[in-house]
Amino acid sequence: MMLLLLTRSSADQVTVFNLFRYITFRAGAACLTALIIAFVLGPFVIRWLKSVQRGGQPIRLDGPERHLIEKKGTPTMGGMLMLLAMGFSVFVWGNLANGYVWAVMFVTFGYGAIGFADDFLKLSRRNTKGVSARGKLVAQLVIGLIAAAWMSWLTRGPLATGLTLPVFKEVLIPFSYAFPLVGMFVMLGASNAVNLTDGLDGLAIVPTIIACAVFALIAYLVGNRVFADYLQLNPVPGVGELMVFLAALIGAGLGFLWFNAPPAAVFMGDTGSLALGGALGAVAVATKHEIVLAIVGGLFVVETVSVIIQVFWFKRTGRRVFLMAPLHHHFEKKGWAEPTIVIRFWIVSMILALVGLATLKIR
Repeated sequence: MMLLLLTRSSADQVTVFNLFRYITFRAGAACLTALIIAFVLGPFVIRWLKSVQRGGQPIRLDGPERHLIEKKGTPTMGGMLMLLAMGFSVFVWGNLANGYVWAVMFVTFGYGAIGFADDFLKLSRRNTKGVSARGKLVAQLVIGLIAAAWMSWLTRGPLATGLTLPVFKEVLIPFSYAFPLVGMFVMLGASNAVNLTDGLDGLAIVPTIIACAVFALIAYLVGNRVFADYLQLNPVPGVGELMVFLAALIGAGLGFLWFNAPPAAVFMGDTGSLALGGALGAVAVATKHEIVLAIVGGLFVVETVSVIIQVFWFKRTGRRVFLMAPLHHHFEKKGWAEPTIVIRFWIVSMILALVGLATLKIR
């Protein structure tokens, strides 16, 4: 926004300043800016986190045994690095006059604040119990409901309160005034799904980056009337600006991955995972591709379902379906090496992303 305002008045006189009007150029610049910020600030942030977090992130005693040895002492709250890099980049390159940008940022930083409080309590108490499940849920529901109502108000016509279905171009399920509840649960589900997936070094961040890349393209297409009409998508004027936000998130995520790659020098913590999941959910609601998010983010869905199945079946029969849940811990218990699990899950995410992209053309 800052550069957009500074160059707008001079664009007619200096041709190169016209580049700042293009979302694609600003998205690329936002990605690079966030990446550089994360690279530069990463070592300082990690050293600071180590100095204030004596002992690092508390490790689950009922988790895989090797975690108690290999991951002990690793600092958490690395999500702050991503939020800082992304936020500054969006401020510089984004159009802050766009309501969708503010709504998505509200969810991202709101959920990040919940995660920060959760991480802080875990560290201060030196155990894995942070904010109560009820308190966390209520806070997420309130933020999600406000954001969903906000985005419904920004969107025009029947699309504002309707749920679209991939492939079926003419189908719009009307929810009327109940739609903010639907959007709220999309954000809640996405946030907690990413949080459950964040259990191994690099496991959650790469699928998140992949999903961000897919939705950056979706935001650009549905925000452009010409492309939307050509692909027979439901156009959402103004939502294309979210491409800049998502590009900044990709850059910040890549910068974080540099330090989170095995063996991780820092964990994102709930500060990062809740924020990233909330951002994906908010963008899906804004672009009217909520169901496509369940496809593209299918890995997060499977991880969540594995926990639900495990809890339900154990309470019903006293036996476990998986050796341990979420699913990535099941494979750890089976003897798979951590890099093997992580890379194979990345491959699954890429395949699901291609399936999700295919729904844009199949009509």
